[in-house]
Amino acid sequence: MIKTRVFTLFFSLLLAFPSVLWAQAAAGVLQKVAAAIEGGRQEEAVSLFRQAVATHTDKAEMFYWTDVDKSAAVSTALANELASYYKGVRNYDKAYLFYKELLHTSPDNVGYLVSCAETEMGRGREADALKTYEKVLTLDPDNLAANIFIGNYLYLKAEQEKQKIENEYKKITAPTRMQYARYRDRLSQVMTTGYDKAKEYLQRVVSRFPSTEAKKTLDKIRLIEKEVNR
Repeated sequence: MIKTRVFTLFFSLLLAFPSVLWAQAAAGVLQKVAAAIEGGRQEEAVSLFRQAVATHTDKAEMFYWTDVDKSAAVSTALANELASYYKGVRNYDKAYLFYKELLHTSPDNVGYLVSCAETEMGRGREADALKTYEKVLTLDPDNLAANIFIGNYLYLKAEQEKQKIENEYKKITAPTRMQYARYRDRLSQVMTTGYDKAKEYLQRVVSRFPSTEAKKTLDKIRLIEKEVNR
């Protein structure tokens, strides 16, 4: 019985030992990061911090929040390392947190805005992503990511509205002329406020990039346009 307990304790310690070493190694790297920052060696600090993020993310994040002067130029680079890492492993909540941190100091940085919108999509916040991409286009009207997202977003919304209108009309067993006119008018409105606007963004995409999907969507919009205007 004693031998069994000793073996169990030894095995538990053996399993824990690599984790202890791993944490110590990360702490050692973070000490070097602090020394590099203190010495004004920013590139070295960022490179070392990247290693710490990869090996022990929680400790690296804690180091950022508690040991880094947020007014220092290097803090932006360190926050970007954390944002990129979390985005890469699809931890969109954490990535979003750090992209918002970056945007706090650089609100018009297109790269940060695009990445922030991507994390908003990953979090299921499409409406928020739409607003962020709209801001991107005020700064960079030809931005592909923003035009692709907004074009497809408006197209899908228009599709949903068109389907709703058609389903409601099909429920009328004997529509009057006024009801039919109202039905056609609602379809025309969706064409103008939804499909046509989606077309603007997607045309901007294909004018700069040979996107097969964007072209297919544009073809669908043209067919719907013929159907609505017949």
